[in-house]
Amino acid sequence: MTSYYPPITYRVPPDEDGWLLKTILQKRMDVSRKLLSRLKMTDLGITLNGERVYISVKVSSGDRVEIRMEEETSEDILPQPIPFEILYEDGHLLVVNKAAGIIVHPTHGHYTETLANGVVHYWAEKGERVRFRPVHRLDQETSGVLVIAKNPYSHQHISEQMIAGTVDKRYAAFVHGVPAVQSGDIDGPIDRDPLEPHRRIVTPDGYPSLTRYEVKEVYPRAASRVELKLESGRTHQIRVHMSSIGCPLIGDGMYRHPLYAGATAGGLVPSGGGEREAGLVLSGGETQEARLTLPGGESKEAELSPVEAAQLAEIAELDASIPRQALHAVRLSFRHPVTHADLVFEAPLPPDMAKLQAKLRETAAEE
Repeated sequence: MTSYYPPITYRVPPDEDGWLLKTILQKRMDVSRKLLSRLKMTDLGITLNGERVYISVKVSSGDRVEIRMEEETSEDILPQPIPFEILYEDGHLLVVNKAAGIIVHPTHGHYTETLANGVVHYWAEKGERVRFRPVHRLDQETSGVLVIAKNPYSHQHISEQMIAGTVDKRYAAFVHGVPAVQSGDIDGPIDRDPLEPHRRIVTPDGYPSLTRYEVKEVYPRAASRVELKLESGRTHQIRVHMSSIGCPLIGDGMYRHPLYAGATAGGLVPSGGGEREAGLVLSGGETQEARLTLPGGESKEAELSPVEAAQLAEIAELDASIPRQALHAVRLSFRHPVTHADLVFEAPLPPDMAKLQAKLRETAAEE
């Protein structure tokens, strides 16, 4: 026997008397063609006053139109008791505060220990049959607000809001340096780096990408806190864009400050994640000798000016103070797909970023 989620209901107002049911479904309930096809295949997918009818019938004022979606589960995701923080949940949505270090969805080589594993387990414990449908993604090391749809209708509606640009996504980041102007737009097309496909770069041939930023706090240690708003959703977009204007995120092991490249005399240290564990040692003199020791024990020396050496030492110290890029999805707002209420969700800075902020502020107070 087919099991359904609770119905989504629409009452026909007087000015829509005589409309086709298909028009109500598509124009008033905003049911997509794909979902409409699925609903037509089940006995109770589409009903008018409790009865199954053809979508070509005409409706009358006061009629009750209902759609019901079949219950689903993510059979390919292993339930695991992984803790996560819930910000909001109802029959249509689950909003969580994702922790840094956890992958959202199983991928090649990461089939377990993901947020999806934990959410599927949580729903199973509650006796709910729900398929895991993240509406958007966050990088593994990015924390913050994440929305998960509990049915196809909710997923469709929030996705359409994102495409239309009506979803407001705000991020907090701590970056090296200070942007040249207090607020502005970074409009730079992004695509894969042809030399390192796991990285992204700003390139004229890339996909249109726009990030808006505003400097919220400036610190003496050549660092600042910025708030960012995404107008597009490219992989690594904030990290790539901030790096492109000379303000890479503190702690980012992939998109690092350009002084690191200068200290490796031609880039002995790869630009990927292995750099995070590299050790930096500076010795004195009219010029500074920088020795970077790699995880495998290999090292390389380069000469830096005293100013560059001091800057690099400061950068390396800040990067070592947080184990991931200092990026947090702090706020997300959108319209509820069923109630149409305006929703706003916020997640405070996680402990590691709050600790970094305190470190920067303490330095300011000392000086």
